[in-house]
Amino acid sequence: MAQVESTTQRIIAADAATVFDTLADYENTRAKLLPEQFSEYEVREGGDGEGTLVHWKLQATSKRIRDCLLEVTEPTDGQLIEKDRNSSMVTTWTVTPAGEGSCQAVVTSVWTGAGGIGGFFERTFAPKGLARIYDLVLANLATEVEKEGKE
Repeated sequence: MAQVESTTQRIIAADAATVFDTLADYENTRAKLLPEQFSEYEVREGGDGEGTLVHWKLQATSKRIRDCLLEVTEPTDGQLIEKDRNSSMVTTWTVTPAGEGSCQAVVTSVWTGAGGIGGFFERTFAPKGLARIYDLVLANLATEVEKEGKE
């Protein structure tokens, strides 16, 4: 069984601290950033970065729904890690400065894929599908923080 990885990134016209704080706000903001592929969002513990326990269902395809229970840690400045208690999936959000008034947000998910022919299709198609979903999250994040900067 091979490791599967999906990475998506975006330059956002807002400072890194604002973008990171918005991502880490599971209590008030994060649910607003999630597209229709996410459902049953619930903060079970914490709500602001480190120590948060959050639940959602992620419908990656019409037949594939993941029930996610994520433990959130902040191992370094500008980084959130969401470890799924229900699978091997780990999603890392990294926000770094990218010039004056902007930053780069990168989201990478890794998990242990299936073996055999199913694993081949998972390694081939799942990263692209997940990247499309997280591209929507990053677009919503950009909209959220860029509108805050204009207010």
